[in-house]
Amino acid sequence: MDKARSFKAKITALGCYTPPGVLTNQDLEKMVDTSDEWIMQRVGIRERHIAEPDIATSDMAVEAAKIALAQRGIEARELDAIIVCTVTPDMLFPSTACLVQNRLGAKGAWGFDLVAACSGFVYGLTTAAHLISCGSHKKVLVIGADTMSRIIDYTDRATCVLFGDGAGAMLVEPTEDGEIGFIDFLNEIDGSGGDALKQPAGGSRMPATIESVENRLHYVKQDGAQVFKYAVRKMYETSRDLLQRNNLTAADIAALIPHQANRRIITGAAERLGISCDKVMINIDRYGNTTGGTIPLATRDAIQCGMIKKGDLVVFAAVGAGYTVGTNLWRWEV
Repeated sequence: MDKARSFKAKITALGCYTPPGVLTNQDLEKMVDTSDEWIMQRVGIRERHIAEPDIATSDMAVEAAKIALAQRGIEARELDAIIVCTVTPDMLFPSTACLVQNRLGAKGAWGFDLVAACSGFVYGLTTAAHLISCGSHKKVLVIGADTMSRIIDYTDRATCVLFGDGAGAMLVEPTEDGEIGFIDFLNEIDGSGGDALKQPAGGSRMPATIESVENRLHYVKQDGAQVFKYAVRKMYETSRDLLQRNNLTAADIAALIPHQANRRIITGAAERLGISCDKVMINIDRYGNTTGGTIPLATRDAIQCGMIKKGDLVVFAAVGAGYTVGTNLWRWEV
């Protein structure tokens, strides 16, 4: 490690993958008691991508990683670490990071799975930035990937309309002279909200049994009203506090890239923050909530529509089950 140098981290590449299959609101109308109008008004989702039965989280993670590596023009063997942010691992062990590392041929990398639900990717970026900043790593790949369709109860209209499948990856490396990259973070957890959004069965508290399967306890369970209120408040508060302690206001940032859980959560938090709608990336209508995949997918779309360019200040913000809360401030250097 070069102790004489002060290291900083930047995002250097981005790759995303969504499976080709699409589940529309019209499809859901045939499955549960719901309607396109109700879904659009309540959450702002029109369609979501669904993986084929033979596709797992690691498969999507690998595809997103390959795109990011190709964009940067490097080989997987150059990676120092791989962080996979997911709540839908291929299996409890080995970790999905091990499966991805092997498939990519990233022989020199170590890694792990990071479980923080919808805040996972922001936590992953925070971790990668610090691995780079301490000088011990030069290339860290952060992947957010979830196959949410495998843990969704398609007889529960309150949850089955919300989620989709997808993956995204960002490569984090040291900055060059004159670049800023990662600036600051504000991450929190509040375990008192653990019962509001959870997958009850399948762990050591409630191992799989005939009864747990029959009672549909291996699917996502959510207290929607409680999660909604908490998410709006905390996404606003952490974004506000992060900007304030860096002597910035909402007017200084080019883009807010929020986790895509509910359009009304996003607009509610943005209104409180006082940021104009043209600076807020919303693509939930096309993907739904892909959990670990939402931040990179939204970032890609923000770049493609011209919302983010080199030198811009960007805020990533998310709230997830746990509760987990994650907010990052970056100077975009790509």
